[in-house]
Amino acid sequence: MPKDITIRKAKPSDHADVIAALQSWWGGRDLTAMLPKLFLNHFYDTSFMIEQKGQMIGFLIGFTSPALENEAYVHFMGIRPDSRNKGLGKTVYEHFFELCRSQNRTVIRACTSPVNKGSVVFHEKIGFRVESGDDEIDGIPVTRDYNRPGDHKVRFTKFI
Repeated sequence: MPKDITIRKAKPSDHADVIAALQSWWGGRDLTAMLPKLFLNHFYDTSFMIEQKGQMIGFLIGFTSPALENEAYVHFMGIRPDSRNKGLGKTVYEHFFELCRSQNRTVIRACTSPVNKGSVVFHEKIGFRVESGDDEIDGIPVTRDYNRPGDHKVRFTKFI
């Protein structure tokens, strides 16, 4: 990783930068409703920011499950488009995995939209398994209506 890139724990005040990224990094898809400020108010200590020269170029918003004692969940991870394919996504996930190991969390879950084929490839590349679903879209297993009607998701699991 270049020396001018740092990974740090998130802060609640990072929310505005993350929301701005959600409006621009996903090719016109507005995903801001999926990340209310409560995620960084309550899970900043299990979330990470990637910065280059003080500018955010990536983030991971995750948390350890309060109900499932050996599980953790990555709610959102993003890398600025011009900073992708440099290992930053894998590196920030490794930071999250290390935090999970320190808390005896061995099951990591995440999900993505089936239209985000790059995310599916990325998660499989870093060792996540695509979970079976109740349908398929373009040959990819999905769980229909995951968060709300019409919101189909590809679900992932990784054991660490």
